[in-house]
Amino acid sequence: MNVRVAEEYKGFGDLASGLKDFVEQLKCKSGSFNEYVEQIDAIEKQVTEFEVVVSMLDKNVALLESQMQSAYQTRINFPK
Repeated sequence: MNVRVAEEYKGFGDLASGLKDFVEQLKCKSGSFNEYVEQIDAIEKQVTEFEVVVSMLDKNVALLESQMQSAYQTRINFPK
């Protein structure tokens, strides 16, 4: 009985050792992704800033369109 339990625990030890090696490999691989994560963060910040600019331009275009429609309507209603 003790031999069987010892073999079972040895199997658990081997599994834990394998998991430890696997985790170490993952840590090494994830370290190489840090550069890409930083680039993605920078792109995300730029996109957010771009969205603000686009929103401002959209508001200005809407205002200009409204002014042009008003001027056009005034011209139609009051011909020279």
